[in-house]
Amino acid sequence: MPVVDVHPDELRDLTGHEEKSDEEFKDDLFALGLEFEGETEDGAFQLEFGPDRLDRLSVEGVARSLRYQYGDARGVYVPKTNDPDFTFVVDEDVPDERPYVTGAVIRGVDLDDDALDSLIQLQEKLHATMGRKRAKGAIGIHDLTMLKGDALSEDSDGNSITYTGIDPEGDTFVPLDADAEMTPARVLEEHPTGQTYADLVSEYERYPAIYDELGLFSFPPVINGRRTEVTTDSRELLVELTGTDQWTIDRMCNIICYALDARGATIEAVEVEYPDGTYVRPDFEVETKHVSHDRIETMLGVDLEPREVVDLFERSGLDADADDGADAGDGSDTTEAGGENATDAESDDLVYEVSIPPYRVDVLHPLDLVDDVGRAYGFNELQPRYPNVGTVGGRHERSRLEDAARNSLVGLGFEDMLNFHMTSEEEVYDRMGIEAGSEVLGGGDAAEITGPYSEDYTILRTWALPSLMMVLENNTHRAYPQDLAEIGLVAERDDSVNTRVDERRHVAGVLARHDATFEDAKARLQSLCRDFGAELKTPATDHPSFIDGRAASVVVDGENVGVVGEIHPRVLVEHDLELPVAAFEFDLDALR
Repeated sequence: MPVVDVHPDELRDLTGHEEKSDEEFKDDLFALGLEFEGETEDGAFQLEFGPDRLDRLSVEGVARSLRYQYGDARGVYVPKTNDPDFTFVVDEDVPDERPYVTGAVIRGVDLDDDALDSLIQLQEKLHATMGRKRAKGAIGIHDLTMLKGDALSEDSDGNSITYTGIDPEGDTFVPLDADAEMTPARVLEEHPTGQTYADLVSEYERYPAIYDELGLFSFPPVINGRRTEVTTDSRELLVELTGTDQWTIDRMCNIICYALDARGATIEAVEVEYPDGTYVRPDFEVETKHVSHDRIETMLGVDLEPREVVDLFERSGLDADADDGADAGDGSDTTEAGGENATDAESDDLVYEVSIPPYRVDVLHPLDLVDDVGRAYGFNELQPRYPNVGTVGGRHERSRLEDAARNSLVGLGFEDMLNFHMTSEEEVYDRMGIEAGSEVLGGGDAAEITGPYSEDYTILRTWALPSLMMVLENNTHRAYPQDLAEIGLVAERDDSVNTRVDERRHVAGVLARHDATFEDAKARLQSLCRDFGAELKTPATDHPSFIDGRAASVVVDGENVGVVGEIHPRVLVEHDLELPVAAFEFDLDALR
């Protein structure tokens, strides 16, 4: 999870609480769910963030949350936006792979060293998280005074810049941290930043580019031009974002605008002119969601009056209206409580309509609203209590089987592993030498992750052995032998089951040593089966991950449930391993 540097002096300035000590801030931040990881040399807190609250990736966002927590701010805040004076013209030559753009003009911002550092940190943290390492969304921030956008054509009215596509060897510009003019292709080949992000655009026929009247000044998503570099002397900024998804870059833009608004800046809208229509950005539309009073009380385990719930919503930076068509229980004016017709909590029909501010990208479900209420109430204030049920808890049969198998593996000399269930197609298929959709163990159709957080975690693994090979690869500097085992989840798509994903538990083990053989792996496997009174047979088989003639099927009590053998040399080379590896994997249920 991202770690962000936040200086307590900045928090005191932005919250207005000069009396707060560092220790008090740490306690308050922990209540918000921000974990203190240490301090930098200049005394800044290093805070670990959950991936949901991306609006807190800057000191401005953290200060905003603290102000709500302290009661200094309440309800939804939407910055005032001046009418647009700039137009982003989206040309038809824009690469189809990256067609979307958004942005804003920022005026009157006071950028001292701390503010500039915070802006740069926010930009890079958004790139790494919501922007998927710039693949889904990339941010460019420019000194507006260095742009010339008057009337690019006789038909244009006012200031405009153009988002288009250019030939890789086309126009030149001086990129940041460079002194010479370069074509986009040369930037990818020679500039350090270009080399880092070259894979994002290198396969495009035409590269994304942004022009003003003077020429090319931005090569998204790779690097900005030096001409528009932002410094502490900059007072007016142009923020532009390009990407593969309009919603994503619009929300990234909102987070940046809110951070700059906290520094006293004025937000000015821009017009984004696509071939099929014109849109005004930034999009500060306030969305609404609904959650019932009963659900809040049930999830949190506390009894709350509607007025309390509305107050807790407002202290979370949200607005809430409570409505069930009845009058307030105490006969007072319900509008003052934050909602029309706020009613007594005894009503089963009480539902809150909750307004969500534009910078909150994490509120996707009513449970997210319950979480906000609980955090504002204080999770430490919740009193534990026994549930009012008559059942007695016990170990699940599958859990008993897992523990017994794990104990046997440890007794056989294996070191127990716990790896991620999510991985990538490259790790499961390509690096193990098997084809997706094949009949061999691990070759099944993987369940894909919709909107993966990282390109390294795009699917659920179809077998566990690739995870153990990755552990061996990352520990080549450790002493041998390395005998590793794991009992973990694997999954394949299967339309015959209700969820269309067949989830199972597999047992996998590897023996990495200079004399590892098929017989070594089979002997361990045979001992494991003997512990459970299961009959093992190992008829010869073929598997692309194993050496021909040194692999066998794992047949337990007459059922083919896995594979055992010596890992193929090409798989070893792929994982930078320089000694033999014997391995096995089979379905845990075979030991029942």
